[in-house]
Amino acid sequence: MFCLSELEDTVRVPPDLLNGPLEDAITTVLQKLFLDKVLSIGLCVSIYDIRSVEGGFVLPGDGAATYKVGFRIVVFRPFVGEVIAAKFKESDSNGLRLTLGFFEDVYVPAPLIPTPNRCEPDPYNRNQMRWVWIFEGDEYIIDDSCQIKFRVENISYPPVPIERAEDAKPFAPMVVNGTIDDDGLGPVSWWEACAPIGNDED
Repeated sequence: MFCLSELEDTVRVPPDLLNGPLEDAITTVLQKLFLDKVLSIGLCVSIYDIRSVEGGFVLPGDGAATYKVGFRIVVFRPFVGEVIAAKFKESDSNGLRLTLGFFEDVYVPAPLIPTPNRCEPDPYNRNQMRWVWIFEGDEYIIDDSCQIKFRVENISYPPVPIERAEDAKPFAPMVVNGTIDDDGLGPVSWWEACAPIGNDED
């Protein structure tokens, strides 16, 4: 789910940051540039370390110093088939939306929810729908009562729209689609009563 990626970039450090340690100043600038940004390699969640610093040139008329910096970042980049534990965020007739805390664009489309099921108005939140899985006559509600395990089906990086409607949802530069339609997936409470079958002891 997480990996280290090594990058190199030209970093402009403003004068007000040059009073302290250089590495701290460069880290502050890198955080503003990359933290919570989606790159072609995934979502940057942290600056891990500084590997190299070269330069320190000051351009005429500019009090900032420019450095060529090699650094490593921690990237959120799930792979297809990976099972991840998330929390419920919201649901509607299209499916579920889950959150990892630092990343909230995880979706489980309706066709990837276990069947038979039904989608009904949430009696506790009139602005939301809720999903119910029906299994052997019992009903299992999908809500925020516990963690939800999903398996990654695909990751997409939608292009930035040129025009957006006023009522459009916030643009998501990275979207993870998953499924809970398999054994061991879905709310963890569904499987807590299932114990492994072993050999009986004499």
